[in-house]
Amino acid sequence: MKLAIGGDHAGFEYKQCLYQELLTGGHEIEDFGTYNDGSVDYPDFAHPVASFVEANPGSKGILVCGSGNGVAMVANKHAGVRAAVCWTEEAAKLSRQHNDANIICIPARFVSPQMAREMTHIFLTEVFEGGRHANRVGKISC
Repeated sequence: MKLAIGGDHAGFEYKQCLYQELLTGGHEIEDFGTYNDGSVDYPDFAHPVASFVEANPGSKGILVCGSGNGVAMVANKHAGVRAAVCWTEEAAKLSRQHNDANIICIPARFVSPQMAREMTHIFLTEVFEGGRHANRVGKISC
């Protein structure tokens, strides 16, 4: 699966761990940074991840920042991107099943590294249910 990953300084450690695990799992990953834990602006990393997902149908993205909110706000400005802030396994599952989310936004300050890994795995393996949810997802774009 084609993946894009990125995050700010608050999400740097989680991003690095996820990146290594996903590479080991055989995924093709574009890492859009940040590449250290120095203070940075999250839009500088969320826009490239969202642009990647926008340009590569069927791909998915992973964004990590302190709350997950900033990167989600940025990503959701892109056409065709449905970025979901997830803080539990159930939230990650439903973001895919019901919302056809294509970017998971992980709040590093509020979830454990293990939870981030579990949510990412769920996000990448769950399938959109379609049906009544497809009609709703079809109404998202402006």
